Amino acid sequence: MPLSEHEQRLLDQIEQALYAEDPKWANTVRIRDPRNHYKRRLVKASIGFLLGVVLLMVGVVSQLILLGVGGFVVMLLACLWGLSSWKKMNGFGDGSPSPAPGQPGAAPPGRPAGGRRGGPRPSFMERMEERWRRRHDER
Repeated sequence: MPLSEHEQRLLDQIEQALYAEDPKWANTVRIRDPRNHYKRRLVKASIGFLLGVVLLMVGVVSQLILLGVGGFVVMLLACLWGLSSWKKMNGFGDGSPSPAPGQPGAAPPGRPAGGRRGGPRPSFMERMEERWRRRHDER
């Protein structure tokens, strides 16, 4: 849905104020692809996993139980961090479009698709857009 002229002007003013306040940060945010961020996190998680393996092995060989347990915990946390980054990088769990009515997985006719019980919750941006639309419809 395209923005109205008023909304576009407001967005341009906000962008200009942001660039004026902190141009380095604004440029960094504008040109970065979020997938690169998650790829970097995935590489860091892999390094963390390897570090955990090393700690676990050193703990087993030197018979230091706390070091071995610490290595296992580092491995576990690195796996969880890497898995969450991999999911976000590949787009799993971020509100894919709901199926059309009558198709498998669609909400029953009397219930909204994004209800509290069955469907996924709308994203933050979708909720903000809906509030914006309601605010302008009230005027």
